Amino acid sequence: MSLDIAEYSDSIKKRRFNKDDPMIKKLLIANRGEIALRVVRACKALGIETVGVYSTADANLMHLRFVDEAICIGKPNANQSYLNINTILTAAEITGADAIHPGYGFLAENAEFAERIEEAGLTFVGPTADHIRLMGNKVSAINAMKKAGVPTVPGSVGAVTLHNAEEQARNIGFPLLIKAAAGGGGRGMRVVERFEEIIGQVQAAKQEAELWFGDDTVYMERYLQNPRHVEIQVLGDGNGNAIHLYDRDCSLQRRHQKVLEEAPAPDIPDDVRQPILDACVKACKLVKYRGAGTFEFLFENNEYFFIEMNTRVQVEHTITEMITGIDVVVEQLKIAAGYGLSYRQSEIEIQGHAIECRINAEDPVTFMPSPGTVTQLYSPSGAGIRFDSHLYPGYEIPSYYDSLIGKLICHGQTRQQAISKTLQALDELVIEGIKTNIPMHRDVILSDDNFVHEAQNIHYLERELLTANKEKANL
Repeated sequence: MSLDIAEYSDSIKKRRFNKDDPMIKKLLIANRGEIALRVVRACKALGIETVGVYSTADANLMHLRFVDEAICIGKPNANQSYLNINTILTAAEITGADAIHPGYGFLAENAEFAERIEEAGLTFVGPTADHIRLMGNKVSAINAMKKAGVPTVPGSVGAVTLHNAEEQARNIGFPLLIKAAAGGGGRGMRVVERFEEIIGQVQAAKQEAELWFGDDTVYMERYLQNPRHVEIQVLGDGNGNAIHLYDRDCSLQRRHQKVLEEAPAPDIPDDVRQPILDACVKACKLVKYRGAGTFEFLFENNEYFFIEMNTRVQVEHTITEMITGIDVVVEQLKIAAGYGLSYRQSEIEIQGHAIECRINAEDPVTFMPSPGTVTQLYSPSGAGIRFDSHLYPGYEIPSYYDSLIGKLICHGQTRQQAISKTLQALDELVIEGIKTNIPMHRDVILSDDNFVHEAQNIHYLERELLTANKEKANL
């Protein structure tokens, strides 16, 4: 039976995490790079022993210096290492780990992985396999949100087939968006503006979905013209209790990949924000969600439209930590260990504003990956400045994995202060030996008067800033 949240939180506070006898004793981190280092730090804070895993290309990762044990799990190709469930479970057995944290990416939202971990008698630091499956399929996720009263984009009823596509399209209206039900990262998405294109585009989307995700299920929804991308961070204990940690704006994107995020989401009236925060918490309570999760919305004309829920810790969890003072990864571990929620909703307040710049090893103009050896590194510091990274001088960035090499997070009392502090920190951040996207953040995004003045939509970076910058470069 679900307890009142205040009563529940009081009971939790009486049994704080005991560093001398943690319910998770040894954690295997099934990831690499900055998130692996981030999880190590959270474990150190709680007195949990750690196991690091690595591919043969990753033997020099920074976090491996700080874990209690390290074990090689295979070749550089992710399918032969970080995506190999059997090998990771074997590593846990060999090292005596009793829990596994998936980080983000790789197997973080793989229901089979979560299921296999639990079947092996280990603790998965994340939601149940059923929740991952529910939210991993966009059709079932949308249906679940509708039941909870979370607003969704007008769209198809169930999966779209070649037989029902035209009827579904008529009911939705144009322009519309075809999406892979099991998709992500912008793959399997197609905008359709005319009725006569619908059958051909559905067929193409189904083929692409099958190629990328092994599932050709697609659905359709109204295509919003100029929305912002706003998301809400939640924590649930798995027993019907949940809280939110407010929202973030992640609208600056390139090819559907986030580039810069900020919290809280700017320019949203409280009477518009509060109902959606409440709705997300209600949804978590209804499904008895466990762990950290993020509801993602398109926001246009003061209306929210649910697009998906990510059942893991997000890259941008850092800015939520900066404005709330709550360590999201520590809370993940405490929930997984059975300690439940550490905070009442009434205890969570927004303090100031935070911005995160994703620092990638890539050419800032062509965006081609730039692996290689870091010859020099200087990290900015000072009040409200945080650089989460696994880089160090002499570290060789491999070519096999995502180009994300760090996250610069800056906090100020206001959005303007946060922007000013971020610009200063970008000036101070020195990474030599490789190309990075620091110039794009400093000289393009944060030097743009329109962005500095107010939040922009999801198309703004690509259509306006990068296009103008490319044209300038060609002059």
